Amino acid sequence: MARKKTANQTSSKKSTPSPRDRRTLNQLAELADTVVTAAEKRRDPHLDIPTRSLSNVRYNQTKKILEMGSNTTRRQLFNLSQAKSFMQTILVASGTQQLIEQGKTTSIRGLYYLLKHTIEGTREETFNEQSECDPVIEDAEVLLNSLREELHLYAQKRGDMVGELVLHDSGDEIDCSRMGSGGYGIPSIVEPEVIQFKKCNARFVLHVEKDTVWQRFNEDKFWRKHRCILTHGAGQPPRGVRRMLYRLHNELKLPVYCLLDNDPWGYYIYSVIKQGSINLAYESRRMAIPGTRFLGLRSKDFDRCKLSDSVKINLNDTDRKRAKQIANYPWFAKKKPWQKEIQQMLSNGFKLEVESLISKDISYVTEEYTPARIAEKDWLD
Repeated sequence: MARKKTANQTSSKKSTPSPRDRRTLNQLAELADTVVTAAEKRRDPHLDIPTRSLSNVRYNQTKKILEMGSNTTRRQLFNLSQAKSFMQTILVASGTQQLIEQGKTTSIRGLYYLLKHTIEGTREETFNEQSECDPVIEDAEVLLNSLREELHLYAQKRGDMVGELVLHDSGDEIDCSRMGSGGYGIPSIVEPEVIQFKKCNARFVLHVEKDTVWQRFNEDKFWRKHRCILTHGAGQPPRGVRRMLYRLHNELKLPVYCLLDNDPWGYYIYSVIKQGSINLAYESRRMAIPGTRFLGLRSKDFDRCKLSDSVKINLNDTDRKRAKQIANYPWFAKKKPWQKEIQQMLSNGFKLEVESLISKDISYVTEEYTPARIAEKDWLD
C-alpha cells in the first residue's frame, strides 16, 4: 500500500498571492531562515514565542486597548521536553504556507487533519488531538504577528448582518438590505482581500447579543427606519464578527452601539468588543473598538421601563463573583458610571435579558427602547 502523503509532500498548483499574502509568506520564510541559519552554524534552533497569559497582558491607557507585554517563552529543538512542540510549530507554519501558496483556506480542524500523520520510522503522531494543535496555531499567530485569517485559517461561522450596505464577497455583490429574514452570514475571514465595502448608507452599527433579538430587529426593519447596519454574534462574538465590526467602524467611520443583556456576561461581551480579549490581546489592535458604546440593557431599566417581577433572573454566586471581577478591570475601575451600573445590578439582586422588554410589547425594544436610548445619547462608555 502506498504511504500516505504528508502536507509537505502534497503538490498543488500555486496561485498568485495578494500583497498581504506575500507579506505573510515573507514572514514564514524569515522564520524558516532563522532555523536553517542556526542549524548551519551548529547552534540549537529555537523560537521565542510571546507569552500568551494574563501575566503578560496590560491595558494601554492611551490606546484604551489590551496589549501583550514583551515576555517570551523559548522553544528549543534540542531540548527533549520542547522538541515536539518546536516541531509542531514549524509544521503549522509549513501547513499555512502551503495554504497561502495554493490560494486555499481551511478550518482549524482541517489544518489539524492536513498535518496529522505518523512520523516515519516511529509510532509517534505529529498531533494526537486537535486540542494539541489549536494552541500551536495561536503560537504561530503571535510568532508571525499575523491574524489567523491571514494564515488562511477560519473558525466556525457564527453571526449575521443586515442593513444599508453593499459589499463584494469573493467577487460576488451582496446587498445586505436584500437578504430576507436570514440576513448575510458574516464569514470567519472578512479581510479586505475577501470582502470590500462598495456602498454604505448607514449612519451607525447596532450590535445585539443574540440571534433572537436580532430577528426581532430585522423583522421590524429597524435598520431601514433608522438607516443602520444590524449585527449579532450569537453571544460572545467570534473573530469574524469582531473584525467586521472593527472594519465598519474604522473604514466607514460608523459608530458602534451594543445592545446586550444586563448581566456580567453582557458586560464582558461589551468589554471584549471595546478593549479586546485577554486571550487574544495580541490581536486587540486589529479587533478592539475603544469607541464602542453600551446602549443597554441597564440596571435601572427594571424601574424605568416598569417591568414586572416575572422577568427577574436572580443572581447566583457565579454571577456576583464575575461582576466584581469585571468591576475591577482597569478599563472599568476608574469609570464611575460603570461602577454605579455594576453596583446597582448587585444591589438589585437580579439580572435582565434584552428579551424581557417583550413583556411590555413585542416590538417595544425596536420601536421605543432603542430609539429613545440613541436619541437621548443614554449609553455607557
